[in-house]
Amino acid sequence: MGYRKNLRIVCGRLKDKGSLIKTVLSSKPHKSAVRCVILRATTHGSSSPPSNHRIAAVISLGLESKTEACSCIQALMDRLHSTSDALVALKCLYTIHNIIGKGFFILKDQLSMYEYFGGRNFLKLLTFRDDLDPETREMSKWVRWYAAILEQNLVVSKVLGCHLYSKRAKNVIGKEKDNISSSLNPDLLNDIDALVEFACQVGDLPDSLHLQRKSLVYEIVRSVGEDYRLVQREIGTRVAELEARMMSLSSSEWTQFLNSLTKFEDCKEGISLLFRNRNRNDELWDLVKETMAKLVAVMKDRGNDGKRKLVVRLLQRTSRAS
Repeated sequence: MGYRKNLRIVCGRLKDKGSLIKTVLSSKPHKSAVRCVILRATTHGSSSPPSNHRIAAVISLGLESKTEACSCIQALMDRLHSTSDALVALKCLYTIHNIIGKGFFILKDQLSMYEYFGGRNFLKLLTFRDDLDPETREMSKWVRWYAAILEQNLVVSKVLGCHLYSKRAKNVIGKEKDNISSSLNPDLLNDIDALVEFACQVGDLPDSLHLQRKSLVYEIVRSVGEDYRLVQREIGTRVAELEARMMSLSSSEWTQFLNSLTKFEDCKEGISLLFRNRNRNDELWDLVKETMAKLVAVMKDRGNDGKRKLVVRLLQRTSRAS
């Protein structure tokens, strides 16, 4: 390990200790206790993920009151936006991911409110860059990738009406056929658009896959994989329903549906590289392929001049895939 990196680790740890002391001595004991929990979960130096008990301590902050939950999210965002250290940023994002997946409703609600006021890229990490050395620059790509996925996770939850990784989603996902069958075509298509965008964010992975050897990155990829499995199931139920309704779709709905499925197929290679054939779900990809072929056939029969180029392009694509 280089001298600069060793120096940064030492300075980072000293800074953490100094921040803890300053926080403990704060005149606002309630807020200082919350900030101490966040600091301990997102320490400098180690490339390991926050321990289970550190994550549990953060999640418990949303149990007692809305004020405490608000302080927790604010402290976490302050920590995230004030750091230039890629590992600290990843730990903050990993903590946010655990809040989305395991946090109490009041804590998730505060996070959703933060997202509402901050806009689509509310984590504000599109330009994050840790320039200490080549490895930290590569780690910065993982920060940007992970932030985009968490942002889209919340978008999907908002569109579907429940958090993807909530207990309710786990129990109900793939089993609410009655609700799916009663949904309007535009709603199902919008659901698919949001779900496919999540898959695209996953597939737009950094090229430094070797960094998965680091336990923090490995754990992040594993957690993203769990979310992606849920997304696959949600996509599958909606694609199957719309396939059954295909003849009732309007011309614009055919186009939207086919574009979404084409976009989903485009991210398949990146996803396969990331998970190394885990989460393959061949049945879903077969369903997507068959549905695309049927849509292309319908559009070819009923298409107009304005859609002729799209149909030709998709026919060529389907032919190559076969």
